[in-house]
Amino acid sequence: MIRVASIGECMIELSQASGALLSRSYGGDTLNTAVYLARLGVCIDYVTALGDDPWSEEMVRAWEAEGVGTGRVVRVPGRLPGLYVISTDAAGQRSFHYWRDNAPARLLFDLPETPAIARALAEYDAVYLSGVSLSLYGEAGRARLFAALDDARAHNARIVFDTNFRPRGWPDRAVARAAFRAALARADIVLASTEDLTLLFEGDGLAELPIGKARAEVVVKLAEPAVRIHHDAVAQTIIAEPVEAVVDTTAAGDSFAAAYLAARLCGASPADAARAGHRLAGAVVRHRGAIIPRAAMPKFADIPYLRGQPS
Repeated sequence: MIRVASIGECMIELSQASGALLSRSYGGDTLNTAVYLARLGVCIDYVTALGDDPWSEEMVRAWEAEGVGTGRVVRVPGRLPGLYVISTDAAGQRSFHYWRDNAPARLLFDLPETPAIARALAEYDAVYLSGVSLSLYGEAGRARLFAALDDARAHNARIVFDTNFRPRGWPDRAVARAAFRAALARADIVLASTEDLTLLFEGDGLAELPIGKARAEVVVKLAEPAVRIHHDAVAQTIIAEPVEAVVDTTAAGDSFAAAYLAARLCGASPADAARAGHRLAGAVVRHRGAIIPRAAMPKFADIPYLRGQPS
């Protein structure tokens, strides 16, 4: 069975309910992708650090209920998970306000358990991380992460990097650019967006991508609802089907990444994998929140071995 590790952070989420009330949930880019990978039948472990508090315990139980493996979750006594408050405008676009400087996830590559976590990454068929994942760790932590990725790659794991750049997570763009370049140099599959690339590199961000590099597979999310895939010296554009009544764009990119990666790992072509990504993302944006009801998961009967979901 194909096994995937997803590295990152999950936080407590507070969103506007009725009146002055807030609704509590949880979320994080790589966690969202992990949940959708599990729903699509992929054996996925989430790699992070949490506290020993009731909210951390609640998160772990919820992930396990979704089929996400929690054996790589390190618990740090006395620390609390990060927290963010969200607001959504009339077009479904969200804004975020964070409290996460002391979150345990930031310590993942600076703990006594770090060497064991690093060694474990070599046991997976693929390791998934994002630009947000990179922003969690300091220079020393990122160096340990990159060394672990090198070791995993040497053991034939595929490194999957989603650019997902969030400026507030970085002290300055120079540090972010160096970290992104280091991740891109190691990535076998890159899930990028023109928005991220422009925001981070300001000039020709596409030139930073490993397009044409041996083993590299690059998927660029365009400004319009489409992706441009560069793989085996072939470039092709896959357009998404129109989506009516967008409710919430949260996790559109995360769910695309999950369906694309699940499809590719089960042997689908890049084009079919992109169509699967568009299909899942199109379902996700029709619902509020990052994780949609199981009954709303689309079918994937046209992609061999990719599990369809019950209606």
